[in-house]
Amino acid sequence: MTQNTNKLWTWPFIFLILANLFTFMSFQMLLPNLPPYIESIGGSELQIGLVTTMFSIAAILIRPFIGHLLMTRKRKFLVLIGAVSLLLITLLYPITQVVILLLIIRFGHGIAWGWSTTANGTAAVDLVPRRRVGEGMGYFGLSITIGMIMAPSLGIYLYQNYDFNLLVWISVGLGIIAILLFSLTSFVTPESVYQNRKDKPPFSFFGSLIEKKSGYPALVTFLTTFGYGSIVTYIVIFGVEQGLDGVFLFYFFNALLATVSRPITGKYFDKQGPWKLIMVCSALSFIAMWILALADSNMDLILAGSLFGAGYGSMMPAFQAWVISKTTVERSGIANGMFYSSIDLGIGLSALILGFIYAFVETATLFKMSSFLFILVIYLTWRDYQKQTEPWTAPQ
Repeated sequence: MTQNTNKLWTWPFIFLILANLFTFMSFQMLLPNLPPYIESIGGSELQIGLVTTMFSIAAILIRPFIGHLLMTRKRKFLVLIGAVSLLLITLLYPITQVVILLLIIRFGHGIAWGWSTTANGTAAVDLVPRRRVGEGMGYFGLSITIGMIMAPSLGIYLYQNYDFNLLVWISVGLGIIAILLFSLTSFVTPESVYQNRKDKPPFSFFGSLIEKKSGYPALVTFLTTFGYGSIVTYIVIFGVEQGLDGVFLFYFFNALLATVSRPITGKYFDKQGPWKLIMVCSALSFIAMWILALADSNMDLILAGSLFGAGYGSMMPAFQAWVISKTTVERSGIANGMFYSSIDLGIGLSALILGFIYAFVETATLFKMSSFLFILVIYLTWRDYQKQTEPWTAPQ
């Protein structure tokens, strides 16, 4: 069965967006609260970075396997395995009173996360008409962006006003809702998958890890998320250092502006391509990072969050659509896996490297240093734009 209509808003696509939203919310609620939680149980600066890095390594290692499976297996089965695995591992967090045990659980969580994000993203590609891939993945990306931005603000509020265990149980509840929505979703599986099940293509780890045609946009994605990694890992600690009680406002306005701008930027991508959009959004993200680094009031957090939402929030679905547009339908699962691996690798390495630097500098300095990654993104995107010899056309 193939998706050959130009219709975007189908019930399966709507259910998938909602299910993915609850998946990301369940996961992202925990993410910014792990560094202060690790500190509270006696963890060091290096261990704070390792918790994120171990997770990212696990997610990257599993993606070639799920990318290969997506070439030969139906979507729904793979999506449900990922969602159930995430739920079961989240249930283990209340027993983590020892940092080493937390590292082990985070590694397992990374495996489940790598599986789930790759399967979900590929299922979305199958449901979106190729001519509307920028717009469609932009809307699907809203579930990612809102989950990555709004859920942490809720998680921070719960952690600061209640306790870590309550945060975990609410995360579990959101995971259950996600599984129910996935169960109601009808998935499209391309004809090539049925053919490949007969041909049984051989597995290659690196062949399923990397889609060479999509390598350049994946590299730029990596650099972008490396810059974002400093916020994910240290913004709660920064708020405590600066005496700011409204860190959640950064995430809230981030989500708000990302949501408002997404329909516009998605359609722009389909008509004009990714380059100018990414350059403008990178400039907004750079400015936002400096406002955040110099913040001494909640109003500064609101301004930084708004600019970052319009910038970074619009870039991520554009990157995903750019990565997908470079490859074929058959290898879209592998390309999606590489896209998400770029995100995890960027955030994971950022946490590890900044974990070393954090022992010697203030948190605000980490934000300033990371901001220059967005300048590099502008330069690399501009270079690729200069190489284009033909006008942009949407994928067929």
